[in-house]
Amino acid sequence: MTRAKAIPEAITIHVPFRIVKRGGRKEMILPPGEREPRQTDNTLIKALARAFRWKRMLESGHFTTIGDLASKEGIAQSYMTRVLRITLLAPDIVEAILDGTQRPEMTLARLLEPFASIWTQQMELFDRRNLPISGVPGRSAGSRQVPFDRCATFRRVRA
Repeated sequence: MTRAKAIPEAITIHVPFRIVKRGGRKEMILPPGEREPRQTDNTLIKALARAFRWKRMLESGHFTTIGDLASKEGIAQSYMTRVLRITLLAPDIVEAILDGTQRPEMTLARLLEPFASIWTQQMELFDRRNLPISGVPGRSAGSRQVPFDRCATFRRVRA
């Protein structure tokens, strides 16, 4: 009979990542140069679909004002105008949202804030390389960042 090697009680695996707190939730951020998995944001896609649908309804003449359409849809007129502004986004940004390749900082709340209507300025604002961690140029991140030196320890449970 041969004796097997002893199984260690703990296995340590080094996984480089950073944890960032955003809006009460924690996100795991990969180190620079690593590919992030594509993940579509259904909230952004739904907002895009609504915005373009509302724009088409207004342009077709079914509704004469945003107020009429907002009351028919049962939402606030101010919210509808902010969502309709999304239709002014550069096609590259819309495509990135639909493909799921937008930065995690690009949220619906971020898109509902005022932005430039000129596409080149939008690309500078929302560009993957130029967008700071906070998602808003000039604002502090307000999030606690942990360096890329985390280790995960997994304990083996014997059956």
